[in-house]
Amino acid sequence: MKRSIALGMAAVAALALAPAAASTAAARPATQFGPCPEDIAAPYPQLRCATIDVPLDHAHPDGEQVQLLVSKLPARNPQARRGSLLVNPGGPGGPGAEFAGTLGGRVPTGVRDSYDLVGFDTRHTAHSTPIRCVDPAQHWVSPLPDPDSSATREENWRRAQAYADGCAQRAGKYLPHLNTPTNARDMDRVRAALGEQKISFVGYSYGTYLGAVYGQLFPERVDRMVLDSSVNPDTSEIWYRNNLSQDVAAQRRLDHFFGWVARHDRTFHLGTEQRAVEAAWQRTQAELQRAPRGPLGSAELVEITFNALYGESSWQPLAQALADFQLRGNDRALAAMITPKDAPAENGNAVYTAVECADAPWPARRAEWERDSRRMASEHPFAAWFNSWSVAPCRTWQTPRQQPTKITGEDLPPVLMFNSEHDVATPHAGAVEMHRSLPSSLLVTERDAGKHGVFALAGNGEADRIGADYLVSGGLPPQDIAIPGHPEPDPLAPAARSYDLR
Repeated sequence: MKRSIALGMAAVAALALAPAAASTAAARPATQFGPCPEDIAAPYPQLRCATIDVPLDHAHPDGEQVQLLVSKLPARNPQARRGSLLVNPGGPGGPGAEFAGTLGGRVPTGVRDSYDLVGFDTRHTAHSTPIRCVDPAQHWVSPLPDPDSSATREENWRRAQAYADGCAQRAGKYLPHLNTPTNARDMDRVRAALGEQKISFVGYSYGTYLGAVYGQLFPERVDRMVLDSSVNPDTSEIWYRNNLSQDVAAQRRLDHFFGWVARHDRTFHLGTEQRAVEAAWQRTQAELQRAPRGPLGSAELVEITFNALYGESSWQPLAQALADFQLRGNDRALAAMITPKDAPAENGNAVYTAVECADAPWPARRAEWERDSRRMASEHPFAAWFNSWSVAPCRTWQTPRQQPTKITGEDLPPVLMFNSEHDVATPHAGAVEMHRSLPSSLLVTERDAGKHGVFALAGNGEADRIGADYLVSGGLPPQDIAIPGHPEPDPLAPAARSYDLR
C-alpha cells in the first residue's frame, strides 16, 4: 500500500462506460488499454492500463461519475485463453492495478497462459479518484502507549475523533458510497468494460469478502473464484469482532515467532528458550516506551512486530533488528521497518477506515470499546489496545452504517478457498465460517504455517498446483483437505521468495 498516487494519466485511454452496460449479462469491449502510470509501468512494463467511469452512486447511474484505474496483463497463450481473471490484494485500500503485475510473476504457468490478469484500484484508492483524511505529514499516527492510563485513552480518543472529522471534511461526499457492496458493483462495471459475460476472480484477505459479496449480488456472472485468507463473513463479525479476533491469533503467532528465534539462537543470540526471547522483546518495548528513539517508540514496535507476523519471510529481519537493538544498542534496523507516513499510506488508511466504518454498525459507547479491549488485553496483551485504536474513528463515523450483506452462496459455481492454519490477519476460524456460508466451496488448509496469502504467494507448490488445476481445468480435490505448510525460514539459507500482503 506504499505507492505513489501521482496520477500521470495523460497517456492512459479514459473511456466512459455507458451506464446501461453494467445491467446486461454481456457487453462489447468498450475499453482500450494503453500505457500505465509511471509508478506501475516501471516495475511492470507488460501491464496495460485504462480508466473507466463508474457512478458515484449506483442508484443514480447517470449522475456524477468517479474514475477507476484498470490494468491488464494479457494471457500468454491466446489459443488457450479462458477469459479474464480479476485479482484483488485486500485492504480495503490495497492498490489492485499494480497487484496484477505482482501476481503475474507468481501464478503457475498454466494460469498465466489461460487468463488475462486484470487488476483495478478500488474507488478512491491509489489512482482511482484518491481521497485522504489528513495531510500526509499529519498521518494517523500510532496510538500512544500505556493504554491503562486514563490520560492516554483520552488523547487516543481525541485523535480518533480528529481523524473521523478529517474524513468528513475532505471526502464527505464520497463516504456514503465507499463500502463493499459498492466496490462489488464497481467490479461488475469492470466486467462489462472488458466485454465478458462472466469473470473469474482471485481475492486475498479483504478481497475474499469483496468476492463473496460480488458472488452474492451477481452469482450468474462468476466463472471460477479463489478466496485466499478469508474474512469471517458472519454479519455479527463484520468488522468490529473480526478486528478483535486478530488479537487472539496475533498473540499465538507471536509465541511461534519467539520460539523460532530461540531455535536459531546461534544466529540471533537472544536466548535458547521462547521465554528468553519474549523477555528481550519486552525489554525493547519498555525501553522505547521510557525513551523513544525519534519516531521509534513502543507503539511502533507493536506495529512493526504485528506486520512481521503476516508471513514468516519477515521473521528474520525482525529478529535481526531486535538483536541489533538488544545486543548492540543499534536501532537503525528497527527504525527502517516503520511504516512510512506518506501520501500513499494515508490514502490506504483513509480507504481502509472508510470502508470498514461504513460496512456495518460499530459500538457507539466508549465504555464498550474499552471493556472489550481490556478483556482482550488481559489474556492477549500484545496488540489488543493497538488494534482497537487503529479502527477507533469508526465509533463516531459521520456516514450512515449499512447492515452487512448476508452471504449464502446461492447459485454460485464451485469456489476454491485457501487459508493457513495460523493466519494472523484472517484467522482460520473465519475461513471455516466463510466455507460454511458458501455451500459450493472447498477449503484447503495449509498446516503448521501462518502466511497471509497462500496460493502463489507462500511458495507452497502443492497449493499452487491445486489452484492452477482449478483455474485452468476446473479440477478440485474430492473434499476439504489439509496440506503441509511451506518451510519455516532458515536464517543461514538464501531468503525465500515471498510476497506479504499488508
